[in-house]
Amino acid sequence: MEITLANLKRGQKGIIKDVSSLHIPLKLLEMGCLPGNAVELVQVAPFADPMYLNINGSHLAIRKETAVHILINIAHE
Repeated sequence: MEITLANLKRGQKGIIKDVSSLHIPLKLLEMGCLPGNAVELVQVAPFADPMYLNINGSHLAIRKETAVHILINIAHE
């Protein structure tokens, strides 16, 4: 099973492994949602959508339906 950004729990960190660019808006790629970048789940809105993330120092919110297309490796501290 592949681990996606949608699998992160609050406070958990990871490294973006792969992005399915067909399902990811160009704006997210421009904001740093690229392979190799660090990501942390900061907060989840009620009903688990959207997700508030810190990606390499940039804060952004994305929908869970988009997050399932971003593969990550969980960072072990």
